[in-house]
Amino acid sequence: MPLKNEIALVTGATRGIGKAIAEALGKSGATVVGT
Repeated sequence: MPLKNEIALVTGATRGIGKAIAEALGKSGATVVGT
């Protein structure tokens, strides 16, 4: 699903599941903000 022009806030994006989710969202075109 393309996520161009969408912003995703991912908590726990530095490791584990949060990191995988942040990477997948980024590959789908979303702007990712990780904490």
